[in-house]
Amino acid sequence: MNTHRLLAPALRSAIAATLAAGGYIHAQLYVDEYRFIHIVGPLFLLQASASFALAALLAMGTPPLLLRAAAAGVTLGALAGFTASRTVGVFGFTEHGLQPAPQALLSLLTETGTLLLLAIWQLTVTEQHRTGWPRTKEHPRPPTARATL
Repeated sequence: MNTHRLLAPALRSAIAATLAAGGYIHAQLYVDEYRFIHIVGPLFLLQASASFALAALLAMGTPPLLLRAAAAGVTLGALAGFTASRTVGVFGFTEHGLQPAPQALLSLLTETGTLLLLAIWQLTVTEQHRTGWPRTKEHPRPPTARATL
């Protein structure tokens, strides 16, 4: 069996798993501690909801480019919020280091993993488009070659 045909489903599943794990961490923090924090609490709930929704959509099938971009956006938003909460603060809320432990570290690992997997998938898709192989339902024909003069 061709490794290219196995790579996309494996990446899709791995990305769905890391998104769901990040969503679970944010949901757990919301329920345990953050739901009482003005503005920040609802943002944790929104992050968890978006992560779970995107993970479910990814698990259902091959996502279009827009779905991969949404997953990257949600993940980058979480990382930006994490960084801002430890530097300039978010709506008056600040945290220090990798607190709360172990959720802060686990969140960083899952979100970094999501971005790395998305980058690998994008590079794989770009390579397949460039070579015109393998053909998929979305792209049944290889790119046309231009004649050079």
